[in-house]
Amino acid sequence: MARAVRSFLSVPATGSGMAEKGLATGADGVFLDLEDAVAPARKEEARAGVVRALSELDWGGRKRIFRMNAVGTPYFYGDVIEVVEGAGEALEAILVPKVRRAGDLYAVDALLSAVEAGAGLPVGRIELEAQIEDAEGLEEVGRISRASRRLTALHFGPGDFAASVGAPQAAIGVRDEWDEAYPGHRFSYAMQRLVVSARAAGLRVYDGPSADYRDREALERSCRLARALGYDGKWCIHPKQVEVVNRVFTPTEREVERAREIVRAYREASESGSGAIVVGGEMVDAASVQMARRTLLGAGEEGEV
Repeated sequence: MARAVRSFLSVPATGSGMAEKGLATGADGVFLDLEDAVAPARKEEARAGVVRALSELDWGGRKRIFRMNAVGTPYFYGDVIEVVEGAGEALEAILVPKVRRAGDLYAVDALLSAVEAGAGLPVGRIELEAQIEDAEGLEEVGRISRASRRLTALHFGPGDFAASVGAPQAAIGVRDEWDEAYPGHRFSYAMQRLVVSARAAGLRVYDGPSADYRDREALERSCRLARALGYDGKWCIHPKQVEVVNRVFTPTEREVERAREIVRAYREASESGSGAIVVGGEMVDAASVQMARRTLLGAGEEGEV
């Protein structure tokens, strides 16, 4: 089983060598961005760069994915049609930004099915990942998470979310004076709601970026919060952030060894018919085993040791 994606690096679809540089980093996931990273005047021409990168570059076993423009913009249908027809079988997933309702994913799914059929591709093969970025999307996230069989992950967009609810913020994903005014993390409710909806639907879930790539301590705090809430990983907007994100979202050796002990004890108890499981003086139940297996998956192990 492949290691779970911890770091998700955003790479502009324009710019000489940007895709190559992104794919040369240690990021577990890389996506080519046609949305925020591309000026309106260059969006249509940037699609050719996405097709080239998907079709010609060495992705090192990573999922081949790009971020389209949002449903409702004049670019979204062209993004789907041109990239899917151009990249063919190379494309594996599309990240859909600013998803506000289940119908947004239905629209992309329906268009994608038609393009796949027209291009002679297996209908339904290309996956979707949805980015929740505003109050409306958060309110509908339960329905969104079950809107398409193609959907495999949810992503939180902290910058646009702050703007949508009127929360002042100095920079995206960075603690500031306004965080000190609130007793707790201001976006913990939104983040928890996303992770609950994602897990209920069997999806992965990722936290958005921290804008100040120079502040490693702030990035680490942000990563630790997201991991504590149950997130699988976090976005990076600069290669310098990848090491921190990968480290925080990788279980420590102590966590891994504890997880191995729990899974081993559970298997032995099951084989012997014993109903009581004790590891390190603590009782272990089915929930403990599930958490242990998730820890081992995060460490790149099967969970059956």
